[in-house]
Amino acid sequence: MIVLRSVLFWLLVALLTIPFGVALVLLTLLPLRARFFTVHLWRMGFMFLVRWVLGVKMVVKGRENIPPHPVLVLAKHQSAWETVALQEIFIPAVFVLKQELLKIPFFGWGLAALRMIAIDRNAGKEALRQMLEQGKDRLEKGIWVVVFPEGTRVPPGQQVRYKPGAAYLATKTGTPVLPVAHNAGEVWPKKALFIRPGTITVSIGPAIETRGLKDAQVNAAVEAWIEGEMRQLSPHRYPLREAAAGAPVADGVQA
Repeated sequence: MIVLRSVLFWLLVALLTIPFGVALVLLTLLPLRARFFTVHLWRMGFMFLVRWVLGVKMVVKGRENIPPHPVLVLAKHQSAWETVALQEIFIPAVFVLKQELLKIPFFGWGLAALRMIAIDRNAGKEALRQMLEQGKDRLEKGIWVVVFPEGTRVPPGQQVRYKPGAAYLATKTGTPVLPVAHNAGEVWPKKALFIRPGTITVSIGPAIETRGLKDAQVNAAVEAWIEGEMRQLSPHRYPLREAAAGAPVADGVQA
């Protein structure tokens, strides 16, 4: 049943995405808000298929922590699901992503039309400049900016180094950051074709003020909240182990 549901889902997503991708390209002369409305219709179709074809539900905790105006959202990245679902929570939103994604037919064209923040990850300081320039522009236009600070999809129970780019954008613009944890990888694994039914919980933490803080301080605060919350959402992924000194610590966290 999982295989059948998944095959049907991807087929219907392809049929949904092609016309909307073309439409977004044709609408590039219209205001950005009009393009966001168009992608909102696509997103409604996508999330409908996720719920009723795949059987994947979403529960959101911490909505009361969402500020009344757009800020910088720093989220865990486990699957493709959150690249769409987070746009249901933060409207309108753009993501910081790698430039190569813009080359994908139809899907990439839509990303470009929505003015996603596409950067060259091999450009070093130039990539930071690109993120700062474009991120500041989107925030000033009243658009949420979503960043995956780990820079890649990470399986449940694991983490990689939190990169400083998002913290750099936050401190340089004086924008608060909103940490977000979720357990999407439990039902929608990285690069998975076959997706299991289940419930994904998205947990939104309190906004972190960045004025007067250094990049490293912002990064550490975000990492501490997200990784701490991940142990609440997926406790079975973080079994206790005995550290060398004899104190129990969560697996994957240095004592």
